[in-house]
Amino acid sequence: MPDPTPDPLIVAPNLKRRLSGVTATVVRLIPVQARMIAIAATGPGLPPELPHIPLTRAATIPRDRWRVWHARRNTEMALGLILRHVLRRRYRLLFTSAAQRRHTGFTRWLIRQQDALVATSPQAASYLERPAQVILHGVDTQVFQPAPDRAALRRELGLDPDALLIGCFGRIRAQKGIDLLVQAGLDLLPDRPRAQILMTGRITQDQQGFADELKARIAQAGLQDRIRFLGELPWDQVVRHYQALDLFAAPARWEGFGLTPLEAMACGVPTVAARVGAYETLIRDGQTGSLIAPGDAPALTAALARWLDDDAARAQAGADARAHVTANHAIEGEAQALVDLYRRMLA
Repeated sequence: MPDPTPDPLIVAPNLKRRLSGVTATVVRLIPVQARMIAIAATGPGLPPELPHIPLTRAATIPRDRWRVWHARRNTEMALGLILRHVLRRRYRLLFTSAAQRRHTGFTRWLIRQQDALVATSPQAASYLERPAQVILHGVDTQVFQPAPDRAALRRELGLDPDALLIGCFGRIRAQKGIDLLVQAGLDLLPDRPRAQILMTGRITQDQQGFADELKARIAQAGLQDRIRFLGELPWDQVVRHYQALDLFAAPARWEGFGLTPLEAMACGVPTVAARVGAYETLIRDGQTGSLIAPGDAPALTAALARWLDDDAARAQAGADARAHVTANHAIEGEAQALVDLYRRMLA
């Protein structure tokens, strides 16, 4: 693999081969940050066009200057400690935390060894035992933007151009509230013949029974052609499916940060989401979508019905959502805040 960043000041590890929210963060941030500072990712499963160095290179990088090791997982924090204290590489250690729960003892120990901390929301910061800079995630508003011709896009994707499409993207699991959305669909769709629900994301082996039970309920109601699981899609296809939607649902029972509502809103799609993760910070209730209590299936059903049944309000909310993300949550702001922190750590 060619090495477009031969001597990075910042190394961003990604020690997970499959696509995850953390991996998506690395993939979308680094190209923007690379325009501001010498940065490279390291680890498996990353796109070939991303500035990248092999793990062996990260472990043998010259000790001529300080660099930043920017971890986002426990394994990456642990590797950073090995690189600095065992292999004597000159890394300043930075950890970004999105978790909104009490950390395990081991994680708390790892966090105490870091030189600086970032939290992706005020809620995540409250679970850290040390001060952290809050830097909200952003999205690339040039990638995530409304489709110029949504009907044509739907035809290309094999979707009904005249449908009212609700989307929910992410792994298929109870934590994401997929069962709540299915129940809402079973209640709403019989009286709304244009409405459909599309779900994308991987079904892991431990969640297969959960998914099979939901599919059986859908089939029993005769709605298998209108509530569909599309499986894990390539990243560019996920973006195009966002652009094809009328409404997005994020009914998670808990969430670290939760980037999917931002991605949907950047595409001009209003979002119904639970009050978990950073959703209350991202969504303007009643203007760019709706916020509901986590686990509240009737509230989810009512909120979806409100937007499905009011075409004018839904269109206005989509326009407001796009404007809100562009003004407040563009990825350039996140990238610049992190680069400013890197420079302070290197000074």
